[in-house]
Amino acid sequence: MANTLKHTPVADIPAIHDKLHTTFKSGVTRPLEWRKQQLRQLARMFYENKDAIVHTLHLDLRKPDQEAALMEVLGIIKGAKFALDHIDEWVKPTKPTVEQSRAGWNCTIHTVPKGVICLISPWNFPWVLTFKPLAGAIAAGCAVVLKPSEVTAHSAALMAELVPKYLDPSAFVVINGAVPETTAMLNLRWDHIFYTGGVAVGRIIAAAAAKFVTPLTLELGGKSPVIIDEGIDLDLAARRILNGRAVNAGQLCVSPDYSIVLRSVFPSFLEALTRANDVLFPDGPFHPDAKWAKIVNERHADRLFNLLKGTKGKVYFGGKHQKLEDGVQIEPTVVVDVGLDDPLMEEEIFGPILPVLVAENLDEAISIINSLPKPLVIYPFTDNPMTKERILSETNSGNISFNDVTSILGFDELPFGGQGDSGYGSWHGHYTYKIFSQERVSIDVPASEETALEIRYRPYTKEKYEALSGAVQHMYQSLQQ
Repeated sequence: MANTLKHTPVADIPAIHDKLHTTFKSGVTRPLEWRKQQLRQLARMFYENKDAIVHTLHLDLRKPDQEAALMEVLGIIKGAKFALDHIDEWVKPTKPTVEQSRAGWNCTIHTVPKGVICLISPWNFPWVLTFKPLAGAIAAGCAVVLKPSEVTAHSAALMAELVPKYLDPSAFVVINGAVPETTAMLNLRWDHIFYTGGVAVGRIIAAAAAKFVTPLTLELGGKSPVIIDEGIDLDLAARRILNGRAVNAGQLCVSPDYSIVLRSVFPSFLEALTRANDVLFPDGPFHPDAKWAKIVNERHADRLFNLLKGTKGKVYFGGKHQKLEDGVQIEPTVVVDVGLDDPLMEEEIFGPILPVLVAENLDEAISIINSLPKPLVIYPFTDNPMTKERILSETNSGNISFNDVTSILGFDELPFGGQGDSGYGSWHGHYTYKIFSQERVSIDVPASEETALEIRYRPYTKEKYEALSGAVQHMYQSLQQ
């Protein structure tokens, strides 16, 4: 497969936009059976093309087959099945309990599709972060334009080939390209934009959405910290943390970005990291059997090299790199003696480098986290209930995962999303369906209620005002009981 990606002509993008809106307005995407059939086709697309998809991930990222199959292929089939298993329940109108005087007004909440979705996905997990949100949009009854990253060109090219073969081409279209194509898309009005990627581009997309007052979901990542408490199994913690940092060579939005270690366990934790590295990479990360992802391209590799050159810390282990025919690998690297003013602490690292900071106590650990932008996930390794409660109540983040890293991504039952610089809007499972649905309320006011509604009509009188004043007094006094 050639690695030259065929870009969608910019001049064609308005017509694609109009086509999707025409499809949505026609009602094609609304029937429940159509949605179910498209979800089945989505799962079928991944099942029948598993090997080809895994191969594109090897070409684009040297992603190990096991990582690709587990996190990209199985994740989509699992997401499609979850939506199929629950969609009948999701689409049912609900009737909330309202005050007794309005109980007969047939107050109902309907979830209806928002319309045409613009879904812009990243390069680090190109398949799952394109098609798992799509599963929710299909379940919601929306039409969607998919814009995968041009950085992972083999994956993007295969997406453009497979989508029209398996999904309704009038409702789902892949647009390939780079900045010009994305800019052309953002100059159009969409009913929702869903973006996964970095903060800098997230700000651009938020500004573009604001022009049309378009609702927006941003999943941006950020510096997700680890806290190492006293009294834990340090070998288990080190293994989980280092393995989590190794997934896709650290190019993962929920990768543990830095560790804060209580001083009392700092030497022991470093020793545990060394043992974990020896177990995970017995022949070294550059050995063919290590099955180690590459850094996605030269620009990203140079950024990581510059971080290592500029750090004021000391490399405890790692730091070497290997040039390949198709890119660069950087071995797992632990850096100690790192302060908050270090270049490694300025932004998300997005590579296999783990700075280790020392805190005298939990107060200082919490202070460090709160001095930085709100992370996507906090990873406290602790068995102390009071420590867990303090972290929950004294920090902010999109999510917290105690005693493990990255597994927070594996739940279709839980909302997943950021806060502040790490993004906004929660998705996964039902929450993705809700993102792409509008909660549309209907009421039906009976004619028999006219006597009760008389007070709203003109002419306004002193008697009506006194009656309203009495209602205000009664309401306020009820609060004091």
